[in-house]
Amino acid sequence: MTQKIILITGGTGYIGSHAVVAFEQAGYQTVTIDNLSNSSLDAFDGVEKILGYRPIFRQGDIRDWDFLKGVFFEFAFDGVIHFAGLKAVGESCKKPILYHNNNVGGSIELFRIMEEYGVRHIVFSSSATVYHPDNQSPLTEDMRLGTTNPYGTTKLVIEKILEDLARDAQWSVISLRYFNPIGAHPSGYIGEIPSGIPNNLLPYIMDVAIGKRDKVLVFGDDYDTRDGTGVRDYIDVCDLVDAHISAYEYHDSGYTPINIGTGIWVSVLEMIELVQSAIDQTISYEITSRRSGDIAECYANVSLAKKLLWWTATRTIKDSIMNGWNFVSNR
Repeated sequence: MTQKIILITGGTGYIGSHAVVAFEQAGYQTVTIDNLSNSSLDAFDGVEKILGYRPIFRQGDIRDWDFLKGVFFEFAFDGVIHFAGLKAVGESCKKPILYHNNNVGGSIELFRIMEEYGVRHIVFSSSATVYHPDNQSPLTEDMRLGTTNPYGTTKLVIEKILEDLARDAQWSVISLRYFNPIGAHPSGYIGEIPSGIPNNLLPYIMDVAIGKRDKVLVFGDDYDTRDGTGVRDYIDVCDLVDAHISAYEYHDSGYTPINIGTGIWVSVLEMIELVQSAIDQTISYEITSRRSGDIAECYANVSLAKKLLWWTATRTIKDSIMNGWNFVSNR
């Protein structure tokens, strides 16, 4: 049987690098493309250490038609896993044109070249940010959509483009709506490397643990939750990339959005306590005012992923914390 070749866009990023490892170990040949604008080849060095060989990598931008055409001419792709895109919510509010140009514009070029070469099988890296903030958790895939920031809007626009493409029965499209990815590969060779101030909670806590930052800022303690702080659904990055393999192998025609989370919610203060307990270290924090756009609760109903993909998260939050700490300590 001929080995299937999978294109992974944004494959040197946090989730993308883990996906390269998982797909290679599952028997696929991967080809990674990335412009390295918010990642580096350090991640691919880690991938090489895990696999014992270096998967194929081509540096370039998905907005560059000539680059894309060269890659699609070189390889006969079976399908695409699409991660490439800018992802900082705060930055997107300051630079919306940049985010639409990069995320939406780049995706359109990618879909154009896929159509030209007859590659119509794609798993898209979407986000729970596509859900309207008025929805009550647990969130289901049929709930109202609507965004509060340009980053989320780009994800929603791309979903709508893919939904339109999938009206052609030849296209097989799954949009995986992530909740909050955390953790690192158990080897300690790859993990999340934020540029600047971390956008996500666990890397921020880890920065405090290693002395890079003085304290964790907790934005609001007056929400209607168990302890007054916001609650989120944290999904281990290795569980997340396993879901991509399950989604890719599902291969049904049409368009299907699927939540990828745990269905378990953890508050900000609970996460700080869990890290303290796991690494036996005190984490300083300060309660401050709420951030604009934040909501009290955001967690998933994951029954559709179980039903269609036969997938469910298996790692615990403690697993994610310890793997994340192992990665940070190694660096």
